[in-house]
Amino acid sequence: MNVGKMIVLTAPSGGGKTTIKKHLLGEYKKLAFSISATTRAIRPSESEGVDYYFKTAEAFRQLIDDDAFIEWEEVYTDQYYGTLKSEVDRIWGLGKHIVFDVDVHGATRIKQLYGDRCLSIFIRPPSIQVIVDRLKARNTETEKSFAKRVKRIEKEMSFENKFDKILINDLLPVAFKEAEHLVESFLDLHSNEQE
Repeated sequence: MNVGKMIVLTAPSGGGKTTIKKHLLGEYKKLAFSISATTRAIRPSESEGVDYYFKTAEAFRQLIDDDAFIEWEEVYTDQYYGTLKSEVDRIWGLGKHIVFDVDVHGATRIKQLYGDRCLSIFIRPPSIQVIVDRLKARNTETEKSFAKRVKRIEKEMSFENKFDKILINDLLPVAFKEAEHLVESFLDLHSNEQE
C-alpha cells in the first residue's frame, strides 16, 4: 500500500461533501478523516474532537502565530477554520490516507502544498437553488447568516475548475459510485479489495 496520500473534498456549503466523506470513510478502512479546527459554535449534533476541534478566536489566532496550521481561513469575522499540522501527522502515523472536508480556499492550499500526493475533488450540486433548498432544510441559520452563506456559495462555485476532478452531486447513489471510482483509481485499489 502507498501510504501518505490525501483526498480533498470541497464544495460550497450544502454541496454534499460531508455526506460523500462519510460514505467513503465507511467503504475504505485505510482512510481517516482530518478533523478541522474552528471557532464557530458547536451544533447540537456535533462532538469535540470528532466533528471539529472547537477553539476560541483567541486560541485559534495563537495557533496561527505558532505556525500550527497547513491551511486556515477567516471565513467570517472571528469565524476561523483550519487544518492542524498535527492532524496530518496523526493520521499518517496510523498508516492511513487522509480525507479532508474543507472549503475551496483550504482545498487549493492543501493541493499546492502536497501536489501529486493529493487528489482534489470539487463536489458540484446540479444548481445553486439545490444548495439553497438543502441549507433551508437544515434550519441551522439565522436569516442574516443564511444570506451571507448564499453570497459565499455563489463565489465558491466559480472555483470548480481549480481542482483535479469535478463530481456532480445530483443523484446521491451515482455520486457515491463516482467518488469510489476516483478514490480507488487514485489509491490504486481494486474494486473488490476495499482497503
